[in-house]
Amino acid sequence: MESIAIQESRSSIRRRLAKQFSAFIDPHFVVSDQETLRPYECDGLSAYCEEALLVVLPDTVAQAQKVLKICHREGVPVVARGAGTGLSAGAMPHAEGVVLSMAKFNRVLEIDIAARAARVQPGVRNIAISEAAAEFGFYYAPDPSSQIACTIGGNVAENSGGVHCLKYGLTVHNLLSIQFLTMEGELITLGGEALDSYGMDLMALLTGSEGLLGLVTEVRVKLLPKPERAQVVMAGFATVSEAGDAVGKIIAEGIIPAGLEMMDSFAIQAAEDFARAGYPLDAKALLLCEVDGTHEEVDEHVATVVTIFKNLGATSVRVSQNEDERARLWAGRKSAFPAVGRISPDYYCMDGTIPRSQLTRVLLAMEEMSEHYNLRVANVFHAGDGNLHPLILFDANVPGELERTEEFGGKILELCVEVGGCITGEHGVGYEKLRQMPAQFTDAELEQFHRVKRAFDAKTLLNPGKGIPTLRSCQEYRSLNMNLMPNAQVASQPENNLREARG
Repeated sequence: MESIAIQESRSSIRRRLAKQFSAFIDPHFVVSDQETLRPYECDGLSAYCEEALLVVLPDTVAQAQKVLKICHREGVPVVARGAGTGLSAGAMPHAEGVVLSMAKFNRVLEIDIAARAARVQPGVRNIAISEAAAEFGFYYAPDPSSQIACTIGGNVAENSGGVHCLKYGLTVHNLLSIQFLTMEGELITLGGEALDSYGMDLMALLTGSEGLLGLVTEVRVKLLPKPERAQVVMAGFATVSEAGDAVGKIIAEGIIPAGLEMMDSFAIQAAEDFARAGYPLDAKALLLCEVDGTHEEVDEHVATVVTIFKNLGATSVRVSQNEDERARLWAGRKSAFPAVGRISPDYYCMDGTIPRSQLTRVLLAMEEMSEHYNLRVANVFHAGDGNLHPLILFDANVPGELERTEEFGGKILELCVEVGGCITGEHGVGYEKLRQMPAQFTDAELEQFHRVKRAFDAKTLLNPGKGIPTLRSCQEYRSLNMNLMPNAQVASQPENNLREARG
């Protein structure tokens, strides 16, 4: 419990900052009352919450610059926020800091068809880019499941992917330039109108940096022409192993699908009940494989994929016959997260990446972990590039169940590292995965990350306590794991409350 003196000090700082911000931002958009602050206390990972000192919603880059300059001068932390759809507590506020919301930066500034590019503000929703380009026959390829809500600024911060990232790449592969503000308020542009630029690729460094290096104010993205045709082949399998084998076989045939997704029986049932997509409810695993291109390419690749599925024992195979049917099959997959929310009071969405060759091994290991922890898991993931999204089902009202869920999730991430993968694919490290960072990186590597952070933000005021653990907490983590499990190859989590890992 904070002392009265500390509470008064915090209240005084809040009033002083609010007065300064209100001098150039409409006071209605300088949020300081507890009730209005509450919606900003977490992102999509609501297990971890914190009340911000203040929330500000500027209208212009100049206003955002002033906010940053004041906070830099005062030594006040700043957390950037987009739509709040993140799933690693990366946008969770700092208790002594300001949340700088970019929600009002929501305009598509330019659609340049000649250059096949769009220039947008960071608060533009992902799907809105494709909607703006649709009349010209173009679209923006990265399509996270939350694309109707998530913003392009957040996509840059997390290097988001989506169901079509296998063929068309992640956010980083679809950017031409980024304009951003440093913590000191300096406006910098990386990249340009050309497909490449001279010098070090700092744009790739900023992409996926989780708001630790700068505040994105404008983005120029690539647009792609819509393919002549796209079809989805859906196949049900009696075992997860057979579905995993089919994923590898498709890639081995030289086919790069636009999307290749897998769902297990829990996810199939939940998605079908929610979206009525026509999924086979008797299947233990489901694959959705989309191929696109010219009519000739699609005909050839669909025939090959159907043959592969049947030869590997698919219990059912279905090919979309029109655009409505294709959209319906994808709607089930993209609604899987909210659909799972209907069959469990709570769920914990993990995000790790593994080599495709390890799919079957990891899925079977997760089944064993599920039995050990007595917690159900619904698996929904990008099978083509090995990006897993296990949804651990639990009830936060049951004492100890959240802590057991966190431990289970940590084990999954550490298993990803053990088989040659990593602890995140597109959700980021944020606050949630700090304890798993030492499982993947050495102290020297983590210190290098800190050096990069300080090169952009010398006072470490941008989104502090996220993304990179302190070396002290890493040493405590390793020490505890050696004492707890001296013979284990996969480290366990030493703490149940992630807040204790903050440094």
